[in-house]
Amino acid sequence: MQYNPISIITLYKKEVQRFTKIPLQTIVAPAATSLLFMVIFTTAIGSVRTNYPLDSFKSFLFPGLIMMTIIQNAFMNNSSSILMSKVQGNIVDLLMPPLNNIEIILAFTLAGITRGIVVAVACALMMYPFADVSIYNIYIILIFAIIASAIMSLIGTISGIWAEKWDHLGTVGNFVIVPLSFLSGTFYSITVLPGPIQTASLINPFFYMIDGFRYGFLGVSDSSYLTAIFILLVIFIFLIAINYMMLKSGYKLRP
Repeated sequence: MQYNPISIITLYKKEVQRFTKIPLQTIVAPAATSLLFMVIFTTAIGSVRTNYPLDSFKSFLFPGLIMMTIIQNAFMNNSSSILMSKVQGNIVDLLMPPLNNIEIILAFTLAGITRGIVVAVACALMMYPFADVSIYNIYIILIFAIIASAIMSLIGTISGIWAEKWDHLGTVGNFVIVPLSFLSGTFYSITVLPGPIQTASLINPFFYMIDGFRYGFLGVSDSSYLTAIFILLVIFIFLIAINYMMLKSGYKLRP
């Protein structure tokens, strides 16, 4: 199988330009939403918890909110792009060029990673003045940001191929992605949960994304960051296989 770097770069640039042309919607808005979450939760929760100093609570929220934004935006990048192409009838522009399935997966995944990282930086810059932030290990932060973005990009591609209209995509986002990201330790440590619920949280892959990412800032976590990396890599490989099979079969892409 031969690979064409120019084709991969061209598709990647096209997907990146698609979201960078509307930065207020795709970059600034998610960052502003994260800042709003920080203000609301530190005001409503942090200030009334005498056993959790407000400054510490802000530092705890900071990485969780950034990862939550990465999860949602990396997913939306690929899912909305593919569904829009299907709805507008120009999905053929993706299928006809000399691009093999691996090249398509690689280009879309890299674009999703790019959007995830760009939005993460925007969130960090917007929230930084309001939180006492320290960095324990920058490499762990980057590893989890990239792996999480890649996984959500792959899930977004699967969802975009599966969905036939915007309602289908909204269902995945509103009833799967958003709830799982909220219930994964973004606003709390799972150690405060009752035993059964705490155990159930360990099944949620988003928990490992947020917990590992937070470890990179605080140096503490609810689970081993090495275990988290292993689990996320297994999920990543599994999702690549699903993406490849869906593209190879032409599932909901070809008549």
